[in-house]
Amino acid sequence: MEGKRHMPRPVNLEEADDGVVEFTPLSQDEEGTVTIEVPVPEERAAWGSKMQFMLSCISLSVGLGNVWRFPYLVQQDGGGAFLIPYLIMMVLEGAPLFLLELGIGQRLRQGSLGVWNLISPWWGGLGVASTIVSYLVGLYYNVIIAWCFYYLFNSFRSPLPFGVCPNETIEHLNITLPVEECELSSETAYFWYRQTIDASPSISETGGIKWWMAMCLTFSWLLVWLCIMKGIQSSGKVVYFTAIFPYCILIIFFGRAVTLKGAGEGLKHMFTPDMSKLLNPTVWMDAACQVFYSLGLAFGSLIAFASYNPMKNNCKRDAVFMCIITVFTATFATIDIFAVLGFKAVANYEKCVEHNILKLQSINHILEARTTDVNVTIDNYEEVWPVIFPRIKEFYENETHKHIKTCSVADELNQAAEGTGLAFIVFTQAIVELPGSNFWSVCFFMMLLALGLGSQFGTMEGVITNMFDMKVFARVRKEILTGCVCLSSLLFGLIFCTGAGEYWVGMFDTFAGSMGLITIAFFETIVISYVYGHKKFSDDIERMIGERPGIYWQATWRVISPLTIFSIVVASVYYRITHPPDYPAWKMEEGFAIKEPYPGWAMFVCMLLLLGGFLPIPIVYFMRRCQCIRFDTDIHQASIKRVETTISTQGMIKGEELEEYHDSPAGEDDDDDGGLTVQGGKFRMEVID
Repeated sequence: MEGKRHMPRPVNLEEADDGVVEFTPLSQDEEGTVTIEVPVPEERAAWGSKMQFMLSCISLSVGLGNVWRFPYLVQQDGGGAFLIPYLIMMVLEGAPLFLLELGIGQRLRQGSLGVWNLISPWWGGLGVASTIVSYLVGLYYNVIIAWCFYYLFNSFRSPLPFGVCPNETIEHLNITLPVEECELSSETAYFWYRQTIDASPSISETGGIKWWMAMCLTFSWLLVWLCIMKGIQSSGKVVYFTAIFPYCILIIFFGRAVTLKGAGEGLKHMFTPDMSKLLNPTVWMDAACQVFYSLGLAFGSLIAFASYNPMKNNCKRDAVFMCIITVFTATFATIDIFAVLGFKAVANYEKCVEHNILKLQSINHILEARTTDVNVTIDNYEEVWPVIFPRIKEFYENETHKHIKTCSVADELNQAAEGTGLAFIVFTQAIVELPGSNFWSVCFFMMLLALGLGSQFGTMEGVITNMFDMKVFARVRKEILTGCVCLSSLLFGLIFCTGAGEYWVGMFDTFAGSMGLITIAFFETIVISYVYGHKKFSDDIERMIGERPGIYWQATWRVISPLTIFSIVVASVYYRITHPPDYPAWKMEEGFAIKEPYPGWAMFVCMLLLLGGFLPIPIVYFMRRCQCIRFDTDIHQASIKRVETTISTQGMIKGEELEEYHDSPAGEDDDDDGGLTVQGGKFRMEVID
């Protein structure tokens, strides 16, 4: 660049909220290229307070998985020993990825769709993939919320309908008996499989739409729309309830649960470590996946949330705090769950003992005299029964083998259950046994609703923000756009309201919400570290919080986290190949669910769901690499534009897609660009926040 050019005087103001623009000093390289950074004020929504942002992150991260998946993993993978790989994976995988998403969203001020296009249009498929996965997860997640609403409504009935078996009249015998399906299973299992979802015998038999579940799903989507239709201006206020209320209920449950008979047995079972389980690689994979899901990574929601933060927000402190609160919540909720499960196990054990004692008394008259003299009670059962049982073994095997049961508290505690089985069958069975069961049932399902709705708001915000960043939807009112998304989700979600609905939920949870998210997270770390550049990202963090990320963050972003996630992907693929997917089909004749393989057409749907979260990444990459599509045809970029040109190409700028900012001769369009000109040589302008 020849000679001196008059440029605007640098203005030094730290507070962006004051509406003052800061121009950074000029820099010129050896080829004469001048770089100017011009902040452009942008009208973008903002959180009402830091508290709203933190509570929104808590609502997103602390979801249903902390209540019904984490306790199951603790139960299955070695008790207290499972906390070791869980904490290790939180440090190696959770915290680095959480800060990565918060940092890049806060720096670039857009949703995930815009962020990855701004970093590199070749990798814009990451935003598309996260939008698709978030939409698919939101489809079935709201069905779980509808189930919770159904149970909440029934919790006001007395006695609790899931605590008793309904009766049926056998007309030709003129007698009334409990429904056979309920007798074969249990009261809570019957209410879930028959009266709530009215389960079909297989995924191929839909059984039609169940109107009561369709009504609950409609109510759920209406509530979601009302809460998020204005973006964070509306959802930011609702999170005060969805984030805080679950902790109130957990504290109340803790106060009651630890005083229950048998709570100690449950807690002992939870904290007794089985260190041998740590040699099983699937335990480490479970821990890594649980960290991944519990923090809400790769949905795009965290990027969207962070984009509404002020530039100087300390995102590193937020990431560390969120990891700590997630670990605390999962552990605290697990203590509550195991205390109640311990109570249920002891109650079932005592029922079993009473059953055997009654059976012993019924055959007492034909036993040997020395056997009848033995007094068996609940208190001495563990000592006396092993002595007396061999004496009645022959008669037991010949006459009553269908009636005498094996009673064990440990066996009751080892009956692992997760997801809907834990929440709607096992835990509700414990609630029925509690004094004041209606109150505890209302509290429990209100807590599940608060946890589910908070996560659902965050998931759908990731979808709506990305769509709003697209040019085609940029001028649509957010209430209308949100309403259209919720309506389409309701219509698609009716498949989950059929008799095969639970089977479809399991399919979506396994194939739409697992592998896709893991794959997205892997490419996120690669793109930030090696495309955007870890040094540049560290500079961004330092500029925002005044502190440069240390060696721990650098090592995890560049090496440890990508390798960890890649290992999870490989292990998951290997597991799926060696263990063909199946689903639990409810058989009313037997009174329990049987694992069945997916039919061919269902496997095709599984493959589509799996590819939906992965294919957009390579498709967009190769299409843009081969210049099949223009870079900015689908993303409304209001934050960052990069223009690199010479005088000879100025006339071509108007034909480019980067049309918001351009060079012009001095005196023309002075209000827009201040008449920035370059004579002779190249001129490069960066417009940033």
